[in-house]
Amino acid sequence: MRIILLGPPGSGKGTQAQLLVQRYGIVQLSTGEMLRAAVAAGTPVGLKAKEIMAGGDLVPDEIVVGIISDRIDQPDAKNGFILDGFPRTVPQAEALDELLKHKHLKLDAVIELRVNESALLNRVETRVAQMRERGEEVRVDDTPEVLTKRLASYRSQTEPLIHYYSERRKLSTIDGMMAIDEVTRAIHRLLLALGAVEPKTHARSAAKTAPAKKAKAGRKAAVKPAKTTKKAAKSPKKAAKKAVMGTGKATKKTAKMKVAKKTAKKALKKGAKKAAKKVTKKRAKR
Repeated sequence: MRIILLGPPGSGKGTQAQLLVQRYGIVQLSTGEMLRAAVAAGTPVGLKAKEIMAGGDLVPDEIVVGIISDRIDQPDAKNGFILDGFPRTVPQAEALDELLKHKHLKLDAVIELRVNESALLNRVETRVAQMRERGEEVRVDDTPEVLTKRLASYRSQTEPLIHYYSERRKLSTIDGMMAIDEVTRAIHRLLLALGAVEPKTHARSAAKTAPAKKAKAGRKAAVKPAKTTKKAAKSPKKAAKKAVMGTGKATKKTAKMKVAKKTAKKALKKGAKKAAKKVTKKRAKR
């Protein structure tokens, strides 16, 4: 996924960009961070950018576009990237379109974080006060005075991008005043609807789980035939026993029948003898 996050200074673009990086395994291309790194390194470009940023003005396009072009060519940006703080103007957006076209890349989404400017000023004032209480150094471009100037620049130069990307059917707007996790969920739903690939962490865990499940299924399948074989081995023995028992029972029944027949024959013979004797006695009396 190649995404642009739009919104005024303090709208939470940087925070959401970091969360998207962790979830989707893509890189964050923050011109502000890259320029601040150049300032910290004291390079010629950094020194020039330091003066411009301290005044709340925008860095020239030729510097920013060159940084973006080089960064996109790096291997870790092949899976996608998030542009945070760029483009800031319509000419920069047009330059980005040409750059992506030249590199045969496509922009997938432009997400606007819409916020209340007065609420932003209150946030910055609170943050600066807390940093000073802790004894931390406050960035020269992170004060209410500079923010007021930057908001004015955003309205005049960057807000036209909303119309620019809306015309190209790339723009989606999210309420940036919601809680951080709510904004994150809204962005996630939007990206899924646009066909974003599932998070890398989920895909990896699913890939690890699947072979394990298959292995268990294989082991179960291997065990079941063994049990079946045992049963099959036992069944002939049982059948043989039943056959022998059945034969024994049949033999006993046959023996009993023979005894009964013999007893009946004996009874008949005795009865016949008695009857003959009676007849002989009667004849003798006569």
